[in-house]
Amino acid sequence: MNFPAEADFHRLLDALTLCVLLHDAETKAIVWANRAACEALGFTLDELLPLKAKDMTRPVPKYRREIGVGAMDRSITEGPQVYEWCYRSRSGADMLSEAIATYVPLAGRPVVMVQFRDISAEDTLKQTLRRYESRLREFMQDLGEGVAVLTPAGVVEFVSESGRRVLGLEEGAPMGDLLDYCSAADRDRLLAQLAAAPRIQPSAPQRYRITRRDGTPGWLRITCRRIEIEDDLNGRLLHFRDVTDEVALEEARRNEARLLEYAGRYNAMGEMATAIAHELSQPLAAVRNFIEGAIRRLAQPGSLDDAVWGLRSADRQAEHAALIIRSVRDYIARREPSETHADLREVLADAAYFIELRAREAGVTVTIDQASEPLPVYVERVLIGQVLLNLAFNAIDALGQGTQAAPTPPRKSELRLVTQLRGKHALVQVIDNGPGVSADAYGRLFDGFSSSKAGGNGIGLSLCKNIVTRHGGEIWAKPAPHGGLECSFTLPFALAPAA
Repeated sequence: MNFPAEADFHRLLDALTLCVLLHDAETKAIVWANRAACEALGFTLDELLPLKAKDMTRPVPKYRREIGVGAMDRSITEGPQVYEWCYRSRSGADMLSEAIATYVPLAGRPVVMVQFRDISAEDTLKQTLRRYESRLREFMQDLGEGVAVLTPAGVVEFVSESGRRVLGLEEGAPMGDLLDYCSAADRDRLLAQLAAAPRIQPSAPQRYRITRRDGTPGWLRITCRRIEIEDDLNGRLLHFRDVTDEVALEEARRNEARLLEYAGRYNAMGEMATAIAHELSQPLAAVRNFIEGAIRRLAQPGSLDDAVWGLRSADRQAEHAALIIRSVRDYIARREPSETHADLREVLADAAYFIELRAREAGVTVTIDQASEPLPVYVERVLIGQVLLNLAFNAIDALGQGTQAAPTPPRKSELRLVTQLRGKHALVQVIDNGPGVSADAYGRLFDGFSSSKAGGNGIGLSLCKNIVTRHGGEIWAKPAPHGGLECSFTLPFALAPAA
């Protein structure tokens, strides 16, 4: 087999687009260069042969001749060496290169072949990417949200610095299995969320109670989506935020709302005490009269039937009194909130008994105009009843104030309670013909410490707003059509569950 001559090797190397320099293995002088190297450096072969490192290298310490010579020497004893070198062309342009020094024992003389290629564009891109990465890390460092990437097998492949902080991880500590942070009750739910992760947009956020690596409890809100970027990135992208303070605040607000509701309920019952006492005085007095009459009849011969009739009448009056007491006790009995499907008309009917008691004492005429069709809502009946009581009692008190302040004979005090269906909401209106409020008070009537009562503090109306908004409704006030005040609230229409 005939081997190519040296001239043929030169032709082969000249055909390469990769730059090639041949250095004498001993002196390191240039003995030949291919066409690509000559064109890149801007020298002819004859001009290139006498040049030294200082004539064709960027003059900085990291590119000193001794460093390049050292790489060539190592290629003789240790095999090919890869290093970075910055060549300088005849025109003075720098060309950052990746160089590979390879020892070749040619028949004529041993040489070190240095292959190099321009990596300036790649280096610029790397520097740009490093800057972007540094900026991204800096930005993510201050985020309150963590980012993590899970492989299809559920292994944590990446977690951001902000995520490590959220999870209570020390620097350099492994994150471990994500499920280990969740309570046992939440693990199946998290697995289900990861399994159902959508491709285009993040999943709906879910909350999880966790224990951080430092042992402190907390809450996370997690969203995730599937990512498939060729073979480089595949799995689930998680965004998680520490919502411990948010959950604590919500719980504090719920507790505060419960306390306000209970306090408001008992306050309303206290306001009704006088009216209820009056209502009870009638059957109790009747009981006493019937019993005394029965005793007298028993003392007379032949009056047994009359005595029995008197005792039975006393029993009926006692039952009536017991019913009044039981109604009050059932209404104010403290119990945990329980939402249920109800007809808002029935809620008003339950509260109407107490409203009419209070109105009767104040000399106010009550008219109830119920909707002709059911008003199904999903509510805590006692709390919505409390709203009705607060609005009605406030109106009755306002009517009493207007009567006292009127310089002329007052008109008849009237209170109208209306229910109706408005669009997809059930509407309640409490309308009085009292003195009303000032024009600038309507917008803030349901804020704390705003009241239409003389000496009132507005807590009752603020409580009404709290309860209605918690049920997804709205509450407002405006002037009544014929004078006075009209307070209204809506609740979302809710179809009752199928039987």
